[in-house]
Amino acid sequence: MAKWDEIYCGLCEEILTKGIQVHNRTGIDTIKIPSYHFQLNVNEEFPILTTKQLFIRQAVLEMLWIFQAQSNDVRWLQERNVPIWDKWEINEEGEWIDEKTGKVLKHFDKEYAHTIGTAYGYIVRKYKLIDKLIDSLTNDINDRRRVLSLWQDAHLDTAVLPSCVWSSEWDVTDGYLNIWVHQRSCDVPLGLPFNVTQYAVLLKMIAQVTGLKAGTIDWSIKDAHIYVNQVDGIKEQLQRFKDNGSLPAPELWLNPDIKNFYDFDSSKECKDVKLIDYKHMGKILFPLAQ
Repeated sequence: MAKWDEIYCGLCEEILTKGIQVHNRTGIDTIKIPSYHFQLNVNEEFPILTTKQLFIRQAVLEMLWIFQAQSNDVRWLQERNVPIWDKWEINEEGEWIDEKTGKVLKHFDKEYAHTIGTAYGYIVRKYKLIDKLIDSLTNDINDRRRVLSLWQDAHLDTAVLPSCVWSSEWDVTDGYLNIWVHQRSCDVPLGLPFNVTQYAVLLKMIAQVTGLKAGTIDWSIKDAHIYVNQVDGIKEQLQRFKDNGSLPAPELWLNPDIKNFYDFDSSKECKDVKLIDYKHMGKILFPLAQ
């Protein structure tokens, strides 16, 4: 049984049984609990859900868009058939539009057209977060100041969506590279499965290029929620788990010839990342709140 499925379904069950329904900026209520924490050992099991299908190519390319390309340009993703950020793309007039009503939700300078503003990859590039991380792991193995913060107050007003997964802390213990990830707001049905798999891939990539082994991920969530229009899908997933448990976790293959993080293939094919023996119980479609 895949441990990640067990943890994930336990979180979903807790939200549905103990959560409270609240309003939020999207206009679609959520059922939420205030906080949650779990730990995964990536050295023992690669975390990708088996109780529903997750598309590894899209997940990895979004992660590389942020941390390798260090881009905020949505067209980079669209060229690779990754539509994840289409709803948050600023148009050529410098406007972020409500896709349902056509209302302008926020105005930006036209220089931010086709981007998500000053968020995610913009922050990684501006503050050289990946370069500093790799340099620290290479030259100061016992450094205790490896914090990658995507939450920068000076750039929040010009971001379409301030980073949900906003911070990670990295340490090395006994040759294992470990991270603690902080998430301020968590769409559990859609966001969390992608985010966990993405950071697991990032952890393994950074470990490979710095000569370390991938260790543990601790994940800390503030405001773990399920949108009310996602409840039926989550109930279906929980029933799959109750009826069948989970399937064995797959193995992640990274091209062993890659020694530089920036050399991992970020083309549409994403050739340097593969899942071996990924079995799953099929798709579950969840609506995405803008």
